[in-house]
Order: sequence, then structure tokens, then C-alpha cells
Amino acid sequence: MHDASGAQLGHCNVIIPKVGAGASDQRFADEQFRILVQGVVDYAIYMLDPEGCVHTWNSGAERIKGYTADEIIGQHFSAFYTEPDRAAGEPARGLAHARKHGRFENKAWRVRKDGSLFWAHVVIDRIDDDEGRLIGFAKITRDATEVLRAEEALEEMRSALHQAQKMEAIGQLTGGIAHDFNNILQVITGNLQLLLQEVGQNELARKRVRNAMAGVERGSTLASQLLAFGRRQPLEPRVINPARLIRGMDELLRRTLGEGVEIETIIGGGLWNTSIDPTNLESAILNLAINARDAMEGRGKLTIEAGNAYLDDQYVRAHHEVKPGQYVLIAVTDNGCGIDADALEKVFEPFFSTKPEGSGTGLGLSMVYGFVKQSGGHIKIYSEPGHGTTVKLYLPRSTEAERELPSEPAEISEGGHESILVVEDDEAVREAAVALLRSLGYTVYHAANARAALSVVESGIGLDLLFTDVVMPGDLRSPELARLARERLPQLAVLFTSGYTENAIVHAGRLDEGVHLLSKPYTRDALARKVRQVLSEERRQPGASSPVAPPPVSKRRLMICEDDELIRSVVQDMLESKGYEVVAVGSAEDALQAWEVSDPIDLLITDLSLPGSSGVELAQTLRERTPDLPVIFATGLAEDCEMPTDERTAMLLKPYGAGSLVASISRLLQAAEEGAVGTPAG
Repeated sequence: MHDASGAQLGHCNVIIPKVGAGASDQRFADEQFRILVQGVVDYAIYMLDPEGCVHTWNSGAERIKGYTADEIIGQHFSAFYTEPDRAAGEPARGLAHARKHGRFENKAWRVRKDGSLFWAHVVIDRIDDDEGRLIGFAKITRDATEVLRAEEALEEMRSALHQAQKMEAIGQLTGGIAHDFNNILQVITGNLQLLLQEVGQNELARKRVRNAMAGVERGSTLASQLLAFGRRQPLEPRVINPARLIRGMDELLRRTLGEGVEIETIIGGGLWNTSIDPTNLESAILNLAINARDAMEGRGKLTIEAGNAYLDDQYVRAHHEVKPGQYVLIAVTDNGCGIDADALEKVFEPFFSTKPEGSGTGLGLSMVYGFVKQSGGHIKIYSEPGHGTTVKLYLPRSTEAERELPSEPAEISEGGHESILVVEDDEAVREAAVALLRSLGYTVYHAANARAALSVVESGIGLDLLFTDVVMPGDLRSPELARLARERLPQLAVLFTSGYTENAIVHAGRLDEGVHLLSKPYTRDALARKVRQVLSEERRQPGASSPVAPPPVSKRRLMICEDDELIRSVVQDMLESKGYEVVAVGSAEDALQAWEVSDPIDLLITDLSLPGSSGVELAQTLRERTPDLPVIFATGLAEDCEMPTDERTAMLLKPYGAGSLVASISRLLQAAEEGAVGTPAG
């Protein structure tokens, strides 16, 4: 005899007494069979007569099926089948197959005495006498319910893992696309903003520029949704009570959904707090509400419920990437058309939509999915065609107190006079950013990578703000650049920008503490507001000083003599942005040659240490030709600043800022105009 898996249990010798044999022989045969199988408790082993009635019954059969031997012997074995299987003739089919082929094997649901179902692995073997005539059947049944459950759980886990891997791969792809797309949009929007300032009162041109900017805004929204799905948008979570946020959305929802949609809000008592990005949570709820409105074709009932929930270990085992614990549950329910089972498996995939073509991007639910997952939560959708849809958002509970949301400044700042270093590897994006900042009145330097930017910082140029892209080529990453820059310039403010953070300043889906980020693409107004905010916050730090506005710049020609090409370029950019004409050279020899061919020079700025000849020697040579020539010496050594100066001479200790440089230039030029010579500076 073998079990359902084919393993041998033992031997069954069926003894058929010869005609005329005594009753004792029959009892002996029965006793042999009973002893053999009675001790088996994990398998139901019993005999059937040729018509299918139960002839013997072991302890395993009693345990699995629930019948005692007295209750079941003599009954037809079809009693163990479900009603649909009996109606379909399954018992007779099994016996017929075993009668013809010698064995029948099957897996199906069977019924116990108490009516409960179990998953059975069944084997029926034909039993013949010595002359080959059918005398009955040996039947073995194993309860395989736990095996079935384990197989189903394993399949669910495989399916969930496959889905998670697919979503992660799509997220990686969409995140990369969004990064490149946002850079392109930033070039377009930056130049459109600059163009808008140049078209003057030409209303037709202004209208076309604004239309183009509206297109950029739509592209920006699309990229933002892609990043949300890919779980790569920079979130700024705060501890909030969702009840306040949901109630605050009432007017927005009614205005958006229209009069045909009845809105009911149900807030459970004692609702927990959650740490979440409130702006993105509001967008998620609004997206779900708009989807619901479309499913109801503009008329129906929308219910938003918020309450406390607990996801236990049993639930977590069936849902990949979910952690057990306490959650705030927000459920959005409509009574619309519903979603069929096939579509339900795809609703969170980007660009999948059940709406008619042209009626949506297919990114609404993808955005909600990515946002909730990035926030450490869980999302579940329930739907049935004709009965509506419910989307449940599970947001992790926070035990911290709620934090009030800061209000946005009402007015847009028009900029300032501080010095900003722009670090951006994309040349077109860099040029647009530099132009926007200069249009706001800032002195702007720029570098194409983090190493070049660090050289600018170390050059001695005074800087107020580092404005750097997050994703940069090379071995030095932007966060490390910011750290090194602040070691050298402790009061330096830092503002990051990116179309895709790649987790450089975002960890666990959240923007790092104290980090400022301006997402691409940004407008001139958004840039102006964010720069002023970051600079203002830095000045509020202990020990920070407020910059002094530089004096007005008159149109003058200056010469810079600096052997370091990068420093020379930065200072040239700084002065040209202030309206000066600049002749830039790298050595004393080049300075003398340029002096001969150039228009008159009004002031010399020179490093003290130059190849071949010192800055002091260069100044002496040029003053032999122009005795009243104003000179500014730049040095990185404090002791050099003890050199005697007069009203034609100034010393600047590196690092120096644009304000101090321009102030020194203005003072010396003014003194030269007034003819003041030889008075000690003190």
C-alpha cells in the first residue's frame, strides 16, 4: 500500500476465503487488515465494496473525516464529496477510472461530518481476487489543507515580490527620466522667465511666453508624478493630525468635484497623529477624490473616513513590505462604476488608466501609491464592478505632538546683493540659473562640478550662498561639497536643487534635517523666494552678520592680475556682474603687455605672490607710468595685511566677499577723483 505521495506504507494482503472456508478464516483475514491500518492516524485508510460503500474504517479516517466506524460503515463514500461534485458525478467517475485503470488519484475539496471542508489528496486502488475479479477498492485520503495554504502563501509572496520588483524597476526608470526631463524644463523655464522681462509691453509676445510657461508647468507636474511613483520625491514630513487637514480640504473638494457629488467626512474619535508631508497628503486625497468623481461620472456620493487601525502579523504575512503596528487609516469610498479584477491588479502602474483615452495621464493612483510607500505606509484598494471603489491609506502613527505648519510669505522678494556660487554640471541649466540670479541683483559665480566649486570656495572669494545641484558627476558629491565649504566658510548658506534626489539628501523618503531643497523646474519667483528664505535663516543663526550693501558702481576699467585661472575667472565674473570692464591676466609680464595695448586702466587688483615678479613690484612698475594708480593687493596671509597702505592702496585678506571688494574699489576710485594722495589710511 502507498500513500497519496507514492511512499510505501506497507503491504496489504487481502485474503478471500475459498468457498466452504470457515468463519474463523474470514475473521482472521479481517483482523490482519485491521491491525495493519488501525494504527495509522495521519491517513484515512478504508475499504470500499464494488458499489462504493464503506466496508472498513481506521482511526485516521475517523480523525480526518469525523465519523466513527459505526456511523459510516455501510454508507456510500459519496457522503465525503461536496454537493457540486456529487451533482457532477465525481464519485462514480473516480470508481470507474480505478476500475478501468487500476488506480485513481486526485486533489479536491472534501466534506467532514460537521460540514467543514478540507483539501484532500485521494488515491483509490482496485482490489481483485485470485481470479482477477473486482472485489472492492482500497482508498487512502490525506488532509493536505496546510500544504495547500502554504503553497498559496508562497505563491502570494512570489507574486508580491515580483510586483514589488517590477514597481521598483519602473520607479528607477521613471526617476531617471524625471531627472533629465526636469533639467530640460529648467532650461526652458529659466530662459522664458528672462525673455518675459525683455519683451516689454508687447502683449502678444507676453501671451506667447506665458502660454509656453504654462506648458512647462504641466510638464513639471508630470515629472513630479513620476518621481512620486518612483518614491524619489523629496518629502518634508511634519507631525500633523489628519483630521484638521481633511476638514480643511472641504471647500477645495466641493469646488473641485462639483455640485453633483455629495461629500461625507467621518472622523473617528481620538484620531492619532502621523508624520507625513501635508502638501503631498492633500494632493493624494485630492487625486483619489477626482478619480472617484470620474468613476461616478460627476454624480454620486464620496465618503472620506479617518480612524485608527492596527495591522497585525497575520495581515502582514499576506502583504509584502508592510510592517505590523499602529496606523492612521484614511479611506476614500465612492459608489461609482467600480473596477474589474484584471484592471485592479494594474491600477497602481504608471500610465495605466481605466478612463477613456485622453481623459487622464494614468499617473494619479501611481502618485498616491509612491507617496504612501515612501512615507512608510501601506495602500490597499477594494473594488467590484457596479458597486464602487474604496482606497485605504495606512499612515504610520506618530506619538509626537502636532507641529503647526509655517505660513508661506505673502510677497515675493526681488532678490538682493549677496554673492552666490552656482554649481551645475548641465551647461544650459547653469547659464539659465546664473542669469536668473543676476537678474535678481545677486553677484553670481559658477562651477561645472563639485571639485571646481571647492576651488572657488578656497580661492578666497567671499560667498553668502552655495546653490548646488544634488546629482553631480565626479568623486566629490554635493553633500560633501556643502560640508567642506561650510568648514571653510561657517556662515555660508546652502541650497540644493534637483529634478531627482537619488537619496543623496533624502533618507527613508524624507529630506534630511536642516537641508533646503528647491525642486526643478523652478520659476524666477520660486527661486527668489527660496534664496531669500535660506539667506534669512542663515543670518538668524548665532554669530551671523548682516551684509552691508555695496556702494553704487560707476563704469570703470579694472585690471586683475592673478596666476590662478579659476580665481581670476571668478573675480572677473564678479566685477563684470557689477558693471565694471575687466582686463584679466595671469602674470606680471602679461599685465605689462596688456597695459601697453589696453585703454587706460583705472585700478589694479593683484595677488601679492605672482610667478616671476611679485604683486608689489608690478604695482611699482605701473605707478612709474601712472603715479596715482589705485592698487588692491589680495593675499591669503594675515601678516601681509600689516603692510602700510594709503588712500591709493588697499589690502584684502582672502576669503573676501563681493561687498568688501567693491567697497574697496569705490573708496580708492573716489579718493583718486578727489586727488587725495599720501594720507595714511590708519
